Amino acid sequence: MNDTPIGVLLVDDHELIRTGLAGVFDIQDDMTIVAVAATVKEALVKFDQLKPDVVVTDLQLQDGTGLDIVRAIRKQNDTTGLVVLTMHSGDDQIFAAMQAGASGFVGKDAPSSEVVKAARHSKLSPRSFICAGLVGAMVRRQSSESTRLTDREHEVLLLLADGLGAAAIGEKLYLSESTAKSHIARIYQKLGAANRAQALVTAMRIGLLSSVRRPLDS
Repeated sequence: MNDTPIGVLLVDDHELIRTGLAGVFDIQDDMTIVAVAATVKEALVKFDQLKPDVVVTDLQLQDGTGLDIVRAIRKQNDTTGLVVLTMHSGDDQIFAAMQAGASGFVGKDAPSSEVVKAARHSKLSPRSFICAGLVGAMVRRQSSESTRLTDREHEVLLLLADGLGAAAIGEKLYLSESTAKSHIARIYQKLGAANRAQALVTAMRIGLLSSVRRPLDS
């Protein structure tokens, strides 16, 4: 059994948070803080000098982001655990951390035990990714993608909003009426609508009508 404690580099530009988290890690029997840093530059220098097992970094730093640290270290190796902490744990931040190569993502409002848990996980499995909000974020992304309209469907949607029927839409876009009806049916299906009114209400609610491109007049 390896009794060497897990060495952690802690990166945060707030001294109070650094001190608090350092205290949490130092009371763990299997972990120790080998260094702290306040900036991206300082973190990368200390990483090169000390080669810690795990880096726990805030997302927002004065000279960049924690993702800059994650990318730089992950480019060098696949064995370092990389945990990102943030006050802003939205879906975009979760996916950005995962794509950068982070091992874990924890909101600063989570219990300190969750940060320690993520750090331990990152040491054991640095190239996997854990995040309490990941499943919900993936469901929301999948739902968003399922309602994405094609360019042609966008054009049809806008003409529906202008009050045109299938025949008029087909004539406007040089389509047969049956093809126009097929586009309309797919729009209704994607938006979970049973009729034009429901489709337009949903499209307005999720911003589709404000972002569609008007077809060019011939």
